[in-house]
Amino acid sequence: MESLHYLLMRAHMQLNRIVLSQAAELGLTSGQPKVLEFLHMAGESDQKSIAGYCEIEPATVGSILGRMESAGLISRRQKDGNRRSLFVSLTPKGERFAEKIDAIFAAADKAAAASLSAAQLDALKQALCAVSQSLSEAAGPQQKERKANAG
Repeated sequence: MESLHYLLMRAHMQLNRIVLSQAAELGLTSGQPKVLEFLHMAGESDQKSIAGYCEIEPATVGSILGRMESAGLISRRQKDGNRRSLFVSLTPKGERFAEKIDAIFAAADKAAAASLSAAQLDALKQALCAVSQSLSEAAGPQQKERKANAG
């Protein structure tokens, strides 16, 4: 059997290809589907929260949001006099696109789990959560060191 990192990367790439090819048919680019999904789920949010959920650097989220705003999918505004953070929400057009993305993600999930029983799918989700937590903990000290060296 292949190594864990290879299997995780391979599954991610295959799923990503399915999602991004269908998202491209809607005129969406990389990063935009996940942002749409998050905003559809969370409602209005700040850029930092979007970046954290989507596992994207805040500066990258800024450029993704700029393209989405130009396309009429989102709006950004200051909230309660907070000059440092812009809050992002879906426009009616963005809501329609988010619903389409939700359907694309649901179909991709269904395809990915087609050969798994409900018990196997639940076990896989639990295992992936544990893997994600372990990787997050392992990356913690490295990320702090990189930030210290950059500053």
